[in-house]
Amino acid sequence: MQLFLTFLAYTLLVAGYSWYKLRSEKLTSQEGYFLGGRSLTGVVIAGSMLLTNISTEHLIGMNGSSYKNGFIIIAWEVTSALALIVTAVYFVPKYLKMGLMTIPQFLEDRFDGFTRSLVAFFLMISFIVTLLPIVLYTGAINLESIFNVSELLDVSQAQGMNYTIWAIGFIGSLYAIFGGLKAVAVSDTLNGYGLLVGGLAIPFIALESIGEGNPIEGLSRVYQNAPEKFNVIGAKDSVLPFEVLFTGLIINQIYFWCMNQMIIQRALGAKNLKEAQKGLLFTGLLKILVPLIIILPGVIGFYYYGDSLYDRQDMIYPELIKKVLPASFIGLFAAIVMGAVLSTFNSVLNSAATIFSIDIFKRHIDPGVSDTRLVKIGKITSAVLALFAIGVAPMVAHAPDGLYQLLQQLNGIFFIPIASIMLAGFFLPKISALAAKTSLFVGLAFYMACTFIFEVDLHFVHVWGIEFVLNMTVMVLISHYIPSEKPFEIKDLQIVEMKGWKYTKGFSAFLVLTTLLIYVLLGNFSVY
Repeated sequence: MQLFLTFLAYTLLVAGYSWYKLRSEKLTSQEGYFLGGRSLTGVVIAGSMLLTNISTEHLIGMNGSSYKNGFIIIAWEVTSALALIVTAVYFVPKYLKMGLMTIPQFLEDRFDGFTRSLVAFFLMISFIVTLLPIVLYTGAINLESIFNVSELLDVSQAQGMNYTIWAIGFIGSLYAIFGGLKAVAVSDTLNGYGLLVGGLAIPFIALESIGEGNPIEGLSRVYQNAPEKFNVIGAKDSVLPFEVLFTGLIINQIYFWCMNQMIIQRALGAKNLKEAQKGLLFTGLLKILVPLIIILPGVIGFYYYGDSLYDRQDMIYPELIKKVLPASFIGLFAAIVMGAVLSTFNSVLNSAATIFSIDIFKRHIDPGVSDTRLVKIGKITSAVLALFAIGVAPMVAHAPDGLYQLLQQLNGIFFIPIASIMLAGFFLPKISALAAKTSLFVGLAFYMACTFIFEVDLHFVHVWGIEFVLNMTVMVLISHYIPSEKPFEIKDLQIVEMKGWKYTKGFSAFLVLTTLLIYVLLGNFSVY
């Protein structure tokens, strides 16, 4: 009972705080509802970005993967800091100058309206078929394990999971539907820093227990138990070979942190360029710290359980929580985990509703729609997508390489083609609209064939790299014969102040150096 009360108290605290911060907000305008009134500060942007990105697919999925594969999967996280530098220095100044509300808007300015609509449609599909169901399912795993929902309700574990999925989906959709981006961002800030503190507490308490009061000694014992788990250099046949850092992973990270509507929408809602850059670079620092929350606990789990859970790797984090946390704190951490689930879920809903409302409904169905009706359409969209995701969520169980690996494989279907035409749009002025549209379908067909139809003896991240080269080649060849005749120039619409953060270069250099040091200090290149 105490566990449930602490869970409920923290959840209500976040809800009450969000309501208090939003009580005087005008949420009936496009910018008010979809971009938080362009009023977000660096601290709010960083907290919201962190929690939008880090959810139970990371807490469950990445800790499950590190339990089995060790620190080699750190590449997913620390290289994010480098991509965030690119966003802060190059992309976000251009987005803010153009006054974008959605990324597909850029594609209409650069190519044509059909390209914008295609990408908007692809993004909608990627949100509702891949990310939303996996977030719901991993959240349900954690909460079902902590609260034993199936036992409390005297039902099967599958039924307990379904009930938990419905509860998470219902609560998460309320934030997105009734509060828009500002409600999502404000609740994310509180939950984000709660996750940082609570998430760091798990490995600290575990190491202190293992080291009999000395966490450094505890870390030493965990290392001595399995030193190979701490190596960040993946072998050629591992789940994440080291060389993928220089092929498809680069493109994936650039897309995710520079062009992904779900992430970049927070920066688009910044009050000025300074706050946007500050928020992006703070997020880069947090991403370097995040492996202590989503990778180290999995390796600690191997110390406790050995390989006994290898066939159920996604259960390692819930088991570790129950093992190391005092009972009085489990409810509080469960609430923080719930916040992480809700954050990503309601963030994706808000981004999907923004894309549908701005890029599809307003453009194709009712160009003269009022702001009030457009916001209403966004709310209805969020509700429909939430119901769909709840229905699909149970289908993602039993991923052979873990849920996080499944998520990345599915993301590649849309991420790489969209990244290709975005980068071509910015850096290759002769690329035509026909070339961009053709590349989208060629890339999608190539990846689907190589990943899900034919048996290709190549890591899927390498397939991303090959697909990117193929996409660019297709665009260059087509544009050679049918070049773009549409001149493109980025104009400053003077919507927000464009004076940058004075510490951008210095902070960026610090992030680059820290990332390199991680690989120098933890890398064992003898695996090659």
